[in-house]
Amino acid sequence: MKYFFLSEGWTVGRVWANGGLWQVAAWRRQPDIQRINICLLENSEVFWLYRVEEEIMTVEVKPMPQLQIDTTNRGIGQVVIKRLMTAEQVLERLGTAEAKCQLENIQLVTV
Repeated sequence: MKYFFLSEGWTVGRVWANGGLWQVAAWRRQPDIQRINICLLENSEVFWLYRVEEEIMTVEVKPMPQLQIDTTNRGIGQVVIKRLMTAEQVLERLGTAEAKCQLENIQLVTV
Protein backbone atom coordinates (compact mmCIF):
# COMPACT_ATOMS: atom_id res chain seq x y z
CA MET A 1 0.00 0.00 0.00
CA LYS A 2 0.96 3.63 -0.56
CA TYR A 3 -0.33 6.76 1.14
CA PHE A 4 -0.72 10.51 0.73
CA PHE A 5 -2.20 13.40 2.70
CA LEU A 6 -4.85 15.56 1.04
CA SER A 7 -6.23 18.88 2.23
CA GLU A 8 -9.87 18.89 3.27
CA GLY A 9 -12.00 20.24 0.42
CA TRP A 10 -9.85 18.60 -2.26
CA THR A 11 -10.67 15.46 -4.23
CA VAL A 12 -8.88 12.89 -6.39
CA GLY A 13 -8.99 13.43 -10.16
CA ARG A 14 -7.08 11.29 -12.64
CA VAL A 15 -4.93 8.36 -11.57
CA TRP A 16 -1.89 6.80 -13.26
CA ALA A 17 -0.54 3.25 -12.97
CA ASN A 18 2.64 1.76 -14.48
CA GLY A 19 1.12 1.58 -17.97
CA GLY A 20 -0.14 5.18 -17.99
CA LEU A 21 -3.48 6.78 -17.22
CA TRP A 22 -5.83 4.46 -15.29
CA GLN A 23 -8.37 2.99 -17.71
CA VAL A 24 -11.45 1.51 -16.04
CA ALA A 25 -12.19 -0.55 -19.18
CA ALA A 26 -8.72 -2.13 -19.12
CA TRP A 27 -8.56 -2.72 -15.35
CA ARG A 28 -12.30 -3.57 -15.17
CA ARG A 29 -12.61 -1.55 -11.96
CA GLN A 30 -11.98 1.82 -10.37
CA PRO A 31 -8.63 2.35 -8.63
CA ASP A 32 -8.65 1.47 -4.92
CA ILE A 33 -8.29 4.81 -3.10
CA GLN A 34 -9.62 5.07 0.44
CA ARG A 35 -9.64 7.91 2.95
CA ILE A 36 -8.50 6.72 6.38
CA ASN A 37 -9.87 8.31 9.56
CA ILE A 38 -6.56 9.98 10.35
CA CYS A 39 -5.89 13.66 9.79
CA LEU A 40 -3.19 16.20 10.52
CA LEU A 41 -3.99 19.73 11.65
CA GLU A 42 -1.41 22.28 10.50
CA ASN A 43 -1.93 26.03 10.50
CA SER A 44 -5.69 25.50 10.92
CA GLU A 45 -5.78 23.30 7.81
CA VAL A 46 -6.94 19.68 7.91
CA PHE A 47 -5.04 17.06 5.88
CA TRP A 48 -6.66 13.61 5.57
CA LEU A 49 -4.63 10.45 5.05
CA TYR A 50 -5.49 8.39 1.94
CA ARG A 51 -4.44 4.82 1.15
CA VAL A 52 -3.96 3.66 -2.45
CA GLU A 53 -3.16 0.29 -3.96
CA GLU A 54 0.41 -0.57 -4.89
CA GLU A 55 -0.21 -0.31 -8.68
CA ILE A 56 -0.95 3.43 -8.46
CA MET A 57 2.03 5.59 -9.35
CA THR A 58 0.62 9.14 -9.57
CA VAL A 59 -2.54 10.87 -8.38
CA GLU A 60 -4.01 14.15 -9.60
CA VAL A 61 -5.89 16.13 -6.93
CA LYS A 62 -8.01 19.24 -7.31
CA PRO A 63 -10.36 21.44 -5.28
CA MET A 64 -13.92 20.18 -4.99
CA PRO A 65 -16.29 21.98 -7.40
CA GLN A 66 -18.16 23.85 -4.65
CA LEU A 67 -14.85 25.50 -3.67
CA GLN A 68 -14.35 26.85 -7.21
CA ILE A 69 -17.04 29.53 -7.02
CA ASP A 70 -14.97 32.32 -8.59
CA THR A 71 -13.31 30.70 -11.62
CA THR A 72 -11.43 33.90 -12.53
CA ASN A 73 -9.49 33.87 -9.24
CA ARG A 74 -9.20 30.16 -8.42
CA GLY A 75 -5.59 29.97 -7.38
CA ILE A 76 -4.46 26.37 -7.73
CA GLY A 77 -6.54 24.36 -10.21
CA GLN A 78 -4.90 20.95 -9.77
CA VAL A 79 -1.85 19.25 -8.32
CA VAL A 80 -0.18 16.01 -9.36
CA ILE A 81 1.23 13.89 -6.52
CA LYS A 82 4.13 11.85 -7.87
CA ARG A 83 5.76 10.78 -4.61
CA LEU A 84 3.40 8.60 -2.65
CA MET A 85 4.41 7.69 0.91
CA THR A 86 5.17 4.35 2.53
CA ALA A 87 3.56 3.34 5.84
CA GLU A 88 6.87 4.09 7.58
CA GLN A 89 6.95 7.62 6.12
CA VAL A 90 3.36 8.19 7.30
CA LEU A 91 4.26 7.12 10.85
CA GLU A 92 7.29 9.42 10.78
CA ARG A 93 5.12 12.32 9.61
CA LEU A 94 2.50 11.64 12.28
CA GLY A 95 5.25 11.70 14.87
CA THR A 96 6.51 15.20 14.05
CA ALA A 97 6.17 17.79 16.78
CA GLU A 98 4.19 20.33 14.75
CA ALA A 99 1.57 17.82 13.68
CA LYS A 100 -1.53 17.02 15.70
CA CYS A 101 -3.57 14.07 14.57
CA GLN A 102 -6.96 12.52 15.13
CA LEU A 103 -6.94 8.75 15.20
CA GLU A 104 -10.02 6.57 14.83
CA ASN A 105 -9.90 2.83 14.08
CA ILE A 106 -6.39 2.96 12.64
CA GLN A 107 -5.18 0.33 10.20
CA LEU A 108 -1.84 1.10 8.57
CA VAL A 109 -0.73 -1.81 6.45
CA THR A 110 2.96 -2.61 6.25
CA VAL A 111 4.39 -5.27 4.02
